[in-house]
Amino acid sequence: MEPFIAAHNMVLAHLHAVETYRKHYQSEQGGKIGIAVHAIMYEPLRDVEDDRQAARRKLAFNNAWFLDPLVFGDYPREMRSVLGSRLPRFTQRESQRLLKAGLDFVGVNHYTTLYAKDCMHSSPCESGGSAIEGFVYVSGESDGIPIGEQTACSTFYVVPDGMERLISYLKRRYNNTPMFLAENGYAQLDQPNESVEILLNDYKRMEYHRKYLAALANAMRDGADVRGYFVWSLLDNFEWLYGYTRRFGLYHVDYTTLKRTPKLSAKWYRDFLANSASLIWPGGERGLSYMYSTEPDHKPVAEM
Repeated sequence: MEPFIAAHNMVLAHLHAVETYRKHYQSEQGGKIGIAVHAIMYEPLRDVEDDRQAARRKLAFNNAWFLDPLVFGDYPREMRSVLGSRLPRFTQRESQRLLKAGLDFVGVNHYTTLYAKDCMHSSPCESGGSAIEGFVYVSGESDGIPIGEQTACSTFYVVPDGMERLISYLKRRYNNTPMFLAENGYAQLDQPNESVEILLNDYKRMEYHRKYLAALANAMRDGADVRGYFVWSLLDNFEWLYGYTRRFGLYHVDYTTLKRTPKLSAKWYRDFLANSASLIWPGGERGLSYMYSTEPDHKPVAEM
């Protein structure tokens, strides 16, 4: 029960913050207020109905748990049908306040897509899949084959199409509430014994952002109201449980001297922003207009 009570109090705390801002500050400042969720996309592990339902259920437990109350005034039906009385209830007044407060935007922190396997009707089920997880087992592999290239964060895989599917899901579920991609990035292992020149040549990070941005652009062409995109991160920094052992930055940081040096991905991103109209190739294939050398000078070697 404790995780559900804690989450319930988080939603109510957010409600109080929104009401306070709208009452005392928004008219003067003209700001917008929303919430950001760590949004993973889920695909069924097996081509069976139980796993298709598990993927939908996991999307609700991972994303809609916090978004549904702020848009619809109550928790997702997928959660309520599974948890019953274990899931707290909002009073009628709280639901009305939630609906009135609303959201100006949804912040989306997206890095990866995972497989979902049913743990309610399927047997046996691997470890995990508890009530707080929606009775769903998640994995980055199917029959030993990864869903995409694994990054330096063990649960983060490169699955660009997952970006498009996630944004389309959020568009449909939340009536196309404006969205900001608040985080999207590629983790590489810190290699203290490697030369800085090697670390600056982060070709895989450049490719990650190229492909994810193309998938995001496709969702936008289909009508998703996406207002902004933020790379995680501008700089290598302290990454929670990983500390300084994982690097997400477009800029390399020497943690001893704090010197900051642009990586290949930073130079590519600069040029992408300057040529953002070149997201589609003439033949319709999604891509970007520059190809970069893997040589240390990182100069563009050809235009497509």
